[in-house]
Amino acid sequence: MTGRTSPHQEQHLRSSAMIADVVIGMSDGLTVPFALAAGLSGAVANSSLVVTAGIAEIVAGSIAMGLGGYLAGRTEVDHYESERRREAAEVESVPEREKEEVRAVFAEMGLSPALQQTVADELANDKDKWIDFMMKHELGLDGPDPNRATQSAITIGASYVAGGLVPLAPYFFVAQPHQALLYSCAVTLVCLFVFGYFKAKVTGQSPVSGAIKVALIGAAAAAAAFGVARLFNG
Repeated sequence: MTGRTSPHQEQHLRSSAMIADVVIGMSDGLTVPFALAAGLSGAVANSSLVVTAGIAEIVAGSIAMGLGGYLAGRTEVDHYESERRREAAEVESVPEREKEEVRAVFAEMGLSPALQQTVADELANDKDKWIDFMMKHELGLDGPDPNRATQSAITIGASYVAGGLVPLAPYFFVAQPHQALLYSCAVTLVCLFVFGYFKAKVTGQSPVSGAIKVALIGAAAAAAAFGVARLFNG
């Protein structure tokens, strides 16, 4: 009697573009305002100044990061459209050369010369699909989502704000900046560790190692900012 074997289940990383945007916004949102608050805590005597500067930085940072995400998304779309127009012109002006490029792609896949020719001829009957094929297999470009730029800007900006409010939150409730900094360090380092853990898990790295690295980077940035502030105001 032979036992049945269950189908092999392959597990692959499927990190979406939105997850990538959250990582970009959240990592900077947790780190930069944390360093700013730590630096100001070594230079001012009232938490309200830290809150004011921190909110201003979060607003400016979220806009800058969101704009960067938007421009990156638009650049991707513009580049794809430019290359597609060029490929369409080549299909019209030098179709035989483009067919040769199609055959070269299938030759690398191991198809016979006769089959290469047949597939190239069939593909040439639909110019849109022909161009799509050349964009993907010759240039390695997939058609970008036209809404990607706006979605990226919103996601990165919102993630930056969410991350930035974490280190700033204690200053809303504690008047003394040095004391508020202690709470901010505790809360932010925990969040950085948790964020680093899940970031590493999503990207297929060691979760604990990734969490420690992210927490150490945030701590180093805050310590450096605090030290510089004390140095020039000591």
